[in-house]
Parts: sequence; structure tokens; C-alpha cells
Amino acid sequence: MRTSLTFLVVIYVALQLFFSMGCKHDPLIDPYQPPPPPDTTGIDSTDTIPPGMPCDPGKVYFDLQVLPILNSNCAISGCHDPITAEGEVVLSSFRTLVSSGVATPFNLDESKLYKVLIDNDPEDRMPLDRPPLSQDQIQLIAAWILQGADSLWCDPNASGCDTANVSFTQDIWPVINATCKGCHSGATPSGGIDLSDYTGVNTVALNGKLLGAINWEQGFTPMPQGGNKLSDCTIAKVKKWVEDGAPDN
Repeated sequence: MRTSLTFLVVIYVALQLFFSMGCKHDPLIDPYQPPPPPDTTGIDSTDTIPPGMPCDPGKVYFDLQVLPILNSNCAISGCHDPITAEGEVVLSSFRTLVSSGVATPFNLDESKLYKVLIDNDPEDRMPLDRPPLSQDQIQLIAAWILQGADSLWCDPNASGCDTANVSFTQDIWPVINATCKGCHSGATPSGGIDLSDYTGVNTVALNGKLLGAINWEQGFTPMPQGGNKLSDCTIAKVKKWVEDGAPDN
């Protein structure tokens, strides 16, 4: 009886060894898998932003509202773009702005970004050698700093894209003012194109340069220069306004 039991145990162990040797499994994690490329977007990959999340009118959204102003007025060649990095300050993304240490959350007095915008000395005020930011733009940046100088996200078109009643005042000019006017204004506007008022915007709208640039079409310099492409909804609104004759409405 004891011999039979021993024999069965030996057979069982042998079968287990046979199946374990004949069955090869891939590792769950490849130890030689290269690491992901470095994040240069400034977006925290741990954030979970529900698609279609509407914007809160009481909050300031960095990428939607603040970054376009900085890209158009500050993060330009010769100033605070990644190549020039004047004063070791780069303002082309949320990540580089934070690394430059020019915005102290909840504190305007300690935020160099805000202080240079309101400096009374033209030689110290920013943007240098360019028209100063509008009061609305300065107040927007101030509100963003007092909010915590954070990077919030939302979908500005969560409720849909309304192109039925597009106007220059409500839809077109805010985009031009935030993303284009910084480069295309002053004594020497970029490319000789002055977008500091309706007349200049109307000219490039009717000759096709505005839509060609914001659509990033071949043969045109992609605009906003150095920034992200405008949203599909914004481009659709500009297109509708141009098709309507680019009126001063």
C-alpha cells in the first residue's frame, strides 16, 4: 500500500515538471522596454479631463487664455522663446513658465511676470519695444496668478460650436487680440502685416491670408506663430465671418 502511494506521488511530481517546462509565458512587463519620451507639453499626464467638460467663467484657463497672450507678445524670437531665453526665462509653455519662476501662486507682489507688465518705465516694462498689453489682458494674467498660477483644462466648445451669428467684436477680435496682435502691431509689425485694428484684419481676411495662415495651409506661415493651431470651432467662426464679407459688426 505504501509503495503504491509513493509511486503515485512520483508520477504527479513528474507530470507537474513536464507541463511547467513545456509551457513558456511571456513576461508581464518587458524589462527592456524603452522609457516614454519626455513630456514637453506641460500637461500633467495624471490629470483626467472628462471630454466635453465646459469652462467655468469664474476661472482662468492657462492654455486657452494666458498662453496665447504670452506666445504673441513674449515668447517670440529675441525675447522669451526657447532659443533666446532672455534672462533664462522661457514663456512658451506652462512647464517652462513654472521653471522660470516668474509667477508666484496667489501673490502678485512676488510675481515678476505681473510686475514687468505694469512697470511705468518703458525700458523695463514688457513687452519690450512693443505696445503694452491691454488692461484686460493684464487683469486676466493677474487673475490667473491670484487663482494659483495653475494649469486648468476645459472644452470651450462643450455646448457646441455656434457659427450662426458670428461678429467681429465678439468672436474675431478677441482671437486676433490674444494670438496675433502682439507680433502684428507697432512700428515694425511682423511681415509688414498690421492687425492692430479692424482695417488691418479686414485686409488679410479678404485677400485670403488670414484663413490660409490659421488653417496652416501650404504656402502660408502657420499662425499663431510658435503656438498651437486654433480650435476647429474658432477656425469655423473665422471662415464664416470671412464668407459673410468680413463685416465690422
